[in-house]
Amino acid sequence: MDPRRVRICDSADVADLAGIMFEAVRHGPSLYTEEQRAAWVPERRSGPAWEQRLAGQFVYGVEDSGRLVGFMSLEPQGYIDFAYVHPAAQGTGAFRLLYQAIEARATELKLDRLWVHASLMARPAFASVGFAITEEQIVEVGGESLRRFEMEKRLEA
Repeated sequence: MDPRRVRICDSADVADLAGIMFEAVRHGPSLYTEEQRAAWVPERRSGPAWEQRLAGQFVYGVEDSGRLVGFMSLEPQGYIDFAYVHPAAQGTGAFRLLYQAIEARATELKLDRLWVHASLMARPAFASVGFAITEEQIVEVGGESLRRFEMEKRLEA
């Protein structure tokens, strides 16, 4: 039996979600420099602004043996805001499980597309579930230039 399960996250999970994001960016495999990663996520997110940002989204987490190891979030209009998997769980199918939950919710919402700003590391994962690059971008974050990709997937109505 698979010890992983996907569930909806709530306000009790915000610290764990921030930890997963921090670990994934700062300590996971990366194509960004140490300086770029520190600019992107200088510290674990916390406080009312972090909680408020997540509160307006559908946030799914994947647990492995009862411990959150990844999360993905969907804004109501179809934007995937967060997609992070803890380094220890990368390559285990956690991303795909999360994405399947997001796409199911998008279908329930009758959305015709999903889109995301994917990092260099996330681009292949999103491509593997049918996303296509619509634009390559360079964004300034904390004094560092980061390359990312706007990607989109059209959904069947």
